[in-house]
Amino acid sequence: MKLEVGMTAPDFALADKDGIVRRLTDFRGQTVVVYFYPKDDTPGCTRQACAFRDSFAALRSLNAVVIGISKDSVESHARFAEKYALPFILCADPERSEEHTSELQSHQPI
Repeated sequence: MKLEVGMTAPDFALADKDGIVRRLTDFRGQTVVVYFYPKDDTPGCTRQACAFRDSFAALRSLNAVVIGISKDSVESHARFAEKYALPFILCADPERSEEHTSELQSHQPI
């Protein structure tokens, strides 16, 4: 399924850095920024995460929720979030489908 602007993104159920299962539908009615990244604590991914951290107050003022997703483990996400004081949700998707991920990565915000 190719996503287009205005379409509803497919739901997911993934554990966050605290082991809480998060679903996209949990945030219905809010603006949700979902970003995918390859690996915790690498130079590019750290810059990206810190940019979201540094913009977090502005995003929250718009009632936006930020969710980062990578194949790293819950434990890895917990260490990454603590090390860089990341205030947003990081979800572990160790068995993610590249087809599902690439569909979401390659589109404008929905």
